[in-house]
Amino acid sequence: MNIKSRLTLLFTMLVGSIMALFCLSVYYFYDQYREKQFYSFLNERAQTIAQLVEASQDISKADIEKIEKENNTIFLNEEITIYDGSDSLIFTGGNEKFTLSKTILAETRAGREIRTKHDKKEAIIIRHILQDHRKPWVVMAVANDVPGMNQLKRLREILVIGWLLSLILVGVAGWQFANDAIKPVSDIISQVNNISAGNLHEKVTVGREKDELAALAQTFNQMLGRLEIAFIAQKNFVSHASHELRTPLALIMSEAELSLMKDRASEEYKVALKGIWSEAREMNELVSRLLELARTEEQAFKVTFSKIRVDEVLWQAKASVQQKNPGYEVHIHYDQIPEDEEQLKRYGDESLLKTAFMNLMDNACKYSNDKTVNVFLKIQKDLIQIDFKDVGVGIAANELPYIFDTFYRSATTISKAGYGIGLALTKRIVNMQGASIEVESVLGSGTTFMLKFPPF
Repeated sequence: MNIKSRLTLLFTMLVGSIMALFCLSVYYFYDQYREKQFYSFLNERAQTIAQLVEASQDISKADIEKIEKENNTIFLNEEITIYDGSDSLIFTGGNEKFTLSKTILAETRAGREIRTKHDKKEAIIIRHILQDHRKPWVVMAVANDVPGMNQLKRLREILVIGWLLSLILVGVAGWQFANDAIKPVSDIISQVNNISAGNLHEKVTVGREKDELAALAQTFNQMLGRLEIAFIAQKNFVSHASHELRTPLALIMSEAELSLMKDRASEEYKVALKGIWSEAREMNELVSRLLELARTEEQAFKVTFSKIRVDEVLWQAKASVQQKNPGYEVHIHYDQIPEDEEQLKRYGDESLLKTAFMNLMDNACKYSNDKTVNVFLKIQKDLIQIDFKDVGVGIAANELPYIFDTFYRSATTISKAGYGIGLALTKRIVNMQGASIEVESVLGSGTTFMLKFPPF
């Protein structure tokens, strides 16, 4: 059973149950009202007959019927029984004589009104106060409420037929309701079926703004966004790798081909192998950078976020840079060390943040004449700022907007070794840590990169 049919069935059953309960309630309360009215009528009838009997001790049932017929108040199927003060039966106004126990007679004379059933008829037992203040009589009236029962039967038929007709209408309304409720889901399914790897930028939309289906569509869009990022990262990685690895591969193949064209001396083979080894090392470095870049694009490092001390990561980066390049000088300056060490802590990925610091230190030393970078760590109202300052070649003002683009290299650095990946990788790492990076540079005078880490 599909959702539409299930919703229709559940809706019909729910509303049908409520309507059935309503019909039963109407029927029950009307029956209670009918019974109350009929007992009240029996009470009046019993008192009236008792008064007639009191007025004329010799009156008979036929006389009573004659009087009531003249007054047009005759009531069919009525049985009247009257006991006097000495518990003797003095009047029977029907075909059946009712014998009452001494206990019932005593309770009735004490003022109790007894209502009961007798052969599917309503019966009432009451006392009648005599005008001469003798001991009260006990009157029992038994009758069948034919008009009331006929009305109750008619009401029952109306309620049953009305309930069945309403159930059909509710079923039709429920089907329309299910159509309206499921239509956005059908639209979402149709839109999702039309989305493939080539159009992940498409968004799922629904006509409603703030309901669960709109939230479902938003969840789909967020998932599609993550898939799009993953596909773009994969595409970029393949594109970047194929673009950047083509040159070193061509050089390796050319070197090997030239070496194999004719027999050569062992020294010449050593030179060729050193060239191949050098290119392979460059390829390994490039592949490592590309993998780091792909990792940041997929935001995979978010799962490793933990509280780290930024200053300690800075010192680790300095040690790694100087160990890798003994000729580089990295100087870290503290203007003011906070007393509370928590001010130096942030949530982030330690290994990737270290990579970002190393990239900035390595670039500053690489493009400075003195191979030196000065790093300034500042704490300002819970804001951590780290400045990487060099006195290198600098960057032209018109090139500053592009220096964080992948594979972009400025005119002053294109002649030196590099891939144009470091700054792009650094910016992505810094942004994913919740920080920001800015740059100031004067051509020929040096460059300063400023990292700012906001509070938690």
